[in-house]
Amino acid sequence: MRKTKWLAIPATFVVAGSPALAGEMQVQIEIPKLRVAEYHNPYVAIWIENADGKAVANLDVWYDTDLRGDDPRKWLPDMRTWWRRAGRSTEMPANGISGPTQAPGNYTLRFREGTRPLPRLAAGSYVLRVEAAREVGGRELVSIPFQWPPKKPMAGTKSGSKELGSVRLSIKP
Repeated sequence: MRKTKWLAIPATFVVAGSPALAGEMQVQIEIPKLRVAEYHNPYVAIWIENADGKAVANLDVWYDTDLRGDDPRKWLPDMRTWWRRAGRSTEMPANGISGPTQAPGNYTLRFREGTRPLPRLAAGSYVLRVEAAREVGGRELVSIPFQWPPKKPMAGTKSGSKELGSVRLSIKP
């Protein structure tokens, strides 16, 4: 079963070659089904860092928004890398980037430069980071480097070993 989450999809078409054409980014994330005694959907953070390791865009954060009495944000620091680089300075829930945890499956997110949550990026080297942390489970971080702006379509894939399956980044000019 394939689930798709659409974000920042343009309402109009732009003629190719137009100076207004912005880069497009697609991120595919696999949350693997684990055979464990006690399973909880993972918290997941997806963000972009520049060459200096500074977070420049929070693309999405999945966390348990319904803990019945507990503050759902209290477990966000379990995504340690995201928390240190971007999370602790981000007001949650964040409009347009935060949502509930997701069950095992494949998820596709699409972003267009210059529309929330993907800002206009300066030319340079960047890293897409995807981090997952699960209660009574582990924590995992997957990183995919890329260049911006894209001059031609590019793709990169990395796989996690437990909490994340395949993570694929596709970029189009």
